[in-house]
Amino acid sequence: MVMQPASTELAERTAAVISELKNLEGPLIPILHGVQEEFGYVPQETLPIIAEALNLSRAEVHGVFTFYHDFRHHPAGRHVLKVCQAEACQSMGSDAIAAQIKQKLGIGFHETSKDGAVTLEPIYCLGLCACAPAAMLDGEVIGRLDAGKIDEIAEEIRS
Repeated sequence: MVMQPASTELAERTAAVISELKNLEGPLIPILHGVQEEFGYVPQETLPIIAEALNLSRAEVHGVFTFYHDFRHHPAGRHVLKVCQAEACQSMGSDAIAAQIKQKLGIGFHETSKDGAVTLEPIYCLGLCACAPAAMLDGEVIGRLDAGKIDEIAEEIRS
């Protein structure tokens, strides 16, 4: 894969994030989070900029970026719905819940609806094991998912 050079604006915005965070101990992950917050995802073109600023190889930065599921490779929808796929939620029916959500939204995990309304992502534990199955919509956790709550989520996403 050939990486395109970063645009001036993208490079400047990335440099600002790096400048703010590079003096932290172990700054790579905070910088990747900062870049994602800045752009809504981590553009591939930012990886060489980060590598150079931290005196790391591009492979090291790419490896960290691709290892963690929270870093997006593409812009997310206006809403982000994360459905827990950890063992406690699975034991309480999260697979069926996920299937219903996928059918209702017309997308699978790691996909964004054509209208840009929602991105669907798996997540592996929200800490709501006692309220399984669980999900998170735009940072707000939702426990005890059932068909009624799925309908409410779909309605909120459409509004």
